[in-house]
Amino acid sequence: MDWWWAYLMTGLLVGFLAGLLGIGGGMVMVPALVFIFRAKGFPAEHLMHLALATAITTIVFTSISSVRAHHAHGGVDWPIARSMAPGIVAGSFVAALIAGLVPTRLLAVFFTAFLFFAATQMLLQRRPAAVRGLPGAFGLFGVGAAIGGLSSLLAAGGAFLSIPFLAWCNVSLRRAIGTAAAIGFPIAVAGSAGYVVQGLRASGLPESSVGFVYLPALVLIVATSMLVAPWGARLAHRLPVTRLRVVFALMLYALAARMLMTLD
Repeated sequence: MDWWWAYLMTGLLVGFLAGLLGIGGGMVMVPALVFIFRAKGFPAEHLMHLALATAITTIVFTSISSVRAHHAHGGVDWPIARSMAPGIVAGSFVAALIAGLVPTRLLAVFFTAFLFFAATQMLLQRRPAAVRGLPGAFGLFGVGAAIGGLSSLLAAGGAFLSIPFLAWCNVSLRRAIGTAAAIGFPIAVAGSAGYVVQGLRASGLPESSVGFVYLPALVLIVATSMLVAPWGARLAHRLPVTRLRVVFALMLYALAARMLMTLD
């Protein structure tokens, strides 16, 4: 627990940015945890595994309050969420198992590519046009599996994929956001389970970890991020969020490049 202050600061930053800009915490949390875990001397071959697993497990807790809020305002399309859930669970769990076998460097390159994509999307603010209806049960299973799998590999709640998909399928933005929040919970649960199962087979992991999930970081980040997220949400109505998104996007570019250099 000698780095407790770093976990607290990470949680504060992640929660505030999530509330202010509506971004997934994994984009900031994973690089931050990589820096901290490397400084603590954790095994280099498992830095990304530990960071991804810990980050996605935080979503199990933070998504609950988000889902409740959206449900209270009638913003969750539960039939869509239930139809996608089987594919999401399967994709998230299997992808986490596979991620546990992938070398840290390769995972870092994949995650960095995602950060550059997310930052570019944030700068351009592009949104897909609504051009079709929802696919059938088989199609929703496949889409759910793809969203869950990518989310497990990126320690994300899936909103970066599910919101554009649902908007493309003529679901209103309000309900797309609420449904994406509901989808985030099974992604996090299944992904966390996969990282725990695969991590139990790994050797040399730090004490206080369950599989690849590092508990001290998990507890402190969850506590602080849930505390400050509402503050960020309130400030979103008072601050120039469009300009802040540009600054944050540029920060993501720098953060991604720095993480890759750290893992050299």
